[in-house]
Amino acid sequence: MRAYNTKNFLKILVSLHKTDTLSILFPTMLLVGLYSYGMYYLEIEYLHLTSKSTVSHIGMLHSLLGFVLSLLLVFRTNTAYDRWWEGRKLWGKLMNDSRNFMIKMTGILDEKDVKTKSQIARYLKFFPHLLATHLSKESTRLVLDEDFTDLKKELKHHPPAELIYLLMKKLFHLKKEGKISETEMLFLDSQLSGFLDVCGGCERIKNTPIPYSYSSFIKKFIVFFVLALPVANVVNLGVFMIPITMFVYYVLMSLELIAEEIEDPFNNDENDIPMESIAQNIERNIDLIINKA
Repeated sequence: MRAYNTKNFLKILVSLHKTDTLSILFPTMLLVGLYSYGMYYLEIEYLHLTSKSTVSHIGMLHSLLGFVLSLLLVFRTNTAYDRWWEGRKLWGKLMNDSRNFMIKMTGILDEKDVKTKSQIARYLKFFPHLLATHLSKESTRLVLDEDFTDLKKELKHHPPAELIYLLMKKLFHLKKEGKISETEMLFLDSQLSGFLDVCGGCERIKNTPIPYSYSSFIKKFIVFFVLALPVANVVNLGVFMIPITMFVYYVLMSLELIAEEIEDPFNNDENDIPMESIAQNIERNIDLIINKA
């Protein structure tokens, strides 16, 4: 996720980055401009139509369709942002669960049992990195403070679930040794389930995209709306209709592209959830808890 100062208006206004919609849409904007010029030449230079021609009345229908399109885009953008925000809340829950679990384990275990605390801490610190990799299309570039190579070899099918399974086995082993009581085990079990709840919630967002028919219809609607603009309005606005059509296309298609990007917030794109940064924060928090214990 790109970090920026929300108060620096001018810098935000003029900045361009790799996911900026202007750089993505610029080639198709040129095509829209050429199409608009073609309609201008056909209607004004070749057919010599005027504002009194019947073609100008198409603008009334165009205005009605514009209202419908605006409602669809508002719904599309809100739905995509809801998915992004739900993913961010799940990762916030993961941070809280990790800290709470480590604090409880530190309080339950004997102060001299440093080895057990360190092993549990390794599981907790590796889990968010593993979850980020699991949710991403490509493996995240892990910048870890420790070497987790041995854990990676053990986790092959569903790594996040397998890691929690190893952690659960460790807790049962501690229970058999008498280091954790039955009541404490129940206390920790409900906390441990929270990790898989976060994983399941993220997978639900990842694996349930916006229905294809809905996404396809909006794109087609936008293209039809933009292509109809110069047909209806070039007789009134003349050559000025060319930049206006390009600008309308840029605005409408940009909203669709932005919604497409943020509806799947786990791809490590510039506007996605900063999973690796959160994972590194969890590492630091767990280290602080152990060092203060």
